[in-house]
Amino acid sequence: MNAGEFVVVLTTVPVDFDAATFASTLVGERLAACVNVLPAMESTYRWQGNIERGSERQLVIKTTAARLAELQRRIKALHPYEVPEVLVLPVSGGAESYLGWLREACE
Repeated sequence: MNAGEFVVVLTTVPVDFDAATFASTLVGERLAACVNVLPAMESTYRWQGNIERGSERQLVIKTTAARLAELQRRIKALHPYEVPEVLVLPVSGGAESYLGWLREACE
């Protein structure tokens, strides 16, 4: 494994958004090896000077650093939010067999 070869990307979507289709699109286009869609949660955040609350779902996207720029463009194109969350977390290690699968799934 090369340091910095893999990343985890976090984004949130509204609870009524079709997260399954969003996830399937990213995996189908090989921009992600896997997308976990977590159950509904309540988010509190500041937006345009106000404190807002809303029901959202967290998506955990596993991909390679090589696919990151294209993934970010695709998230922006598909996402319903004006300013979607896109947080990129570097992967510092992992099971070689899993990382090998991840690499292959994103090729």
